[in-house]
Amino acid sequence: MSRNYYSEMNLHLNWHTKNSAPLLTAEVEALAHRCLRERPIGTEGIFVHEIGGTDTHVHLCVTLPPTILISDFVGQLKGASSYEVNRRLGLRSKVLQWQTGYGVVSLGTKDIPWLKRYIQNQRQHHAQGTVHERLERTAESEGTSPEAP
Repeated sequence: MSRNYYSEMNLHLNWHTKNSAPLLTAEVEALAHRCLRERPIGTEGIFVHEIGGTDTHVHLCVTLPPTILISDFVGQLKGASSYEVNRRLGLRSKVLQWQTGYGVVSLGTKDIPWLKRYIQNQRQHHAQGTVHERLERTAESEGTSPEAP
């Protein structure tokens, strides 16, 4: 496909472990984050700026080309990362499962440095109660509904 577009599609993505269980132990988290970073490598126009989170959820800051459907991208990331973690660490059991749904918020290019810092400091934000609710939301089925900006 020819690249006949200009795009600045910067996104914040987040999703939870199944039932928001604390499945992202240090070992599981390290492998899951590596899989989330490596999966898009080689796909033109995708750039993963930052990955972080807590033991119950992940946050990503990514830039996508307009040729990528967000829901497909998230589904591939979730599926590939849980598969790889379970294959390597599961020993015939599932050590990582993701909850259905995700959250996505678009942002301007000038906001990427701020978002990267926010993602890097997730554990502190949650411990201190300084999270940005808009960036923590996932599916409406979890009792949240979108608000106008």
